[in-house]
Amino acid sequence: MSILKRIFGLPKGYSEVIFQNKKYGITRTDFNKGKSIKVFAEELAGNDFISLNYYITSDKELLKPCEMPEEKVIRFLNDYKIIRQ
Repeated sequence: MSILKRIFGLPKGYSEVIFQNKKYGITRTDFNKGKSIKVFAEELAGNDFISLNYYITSDKELLKPCEMPEEKVIRFLNDYKIIRQ
């Protein structure tokens, strides 16, 4: 499944997911009529987090992780499971 489909699979606003057997609180916020998306997830019983921006332009789509490797963000997006919306 594509990264964009996984991002759109997250509900807008706050929800909770499981990733690597840990619970995360996650917020998805859309801007510019859905052309810019911010996702921030924070481990609820620890100190891990995931932060990214995703941009859709007329030419391409851009994944921009915030101060972390792109691989970490992609792994999170591919593997999260929603548990509460």
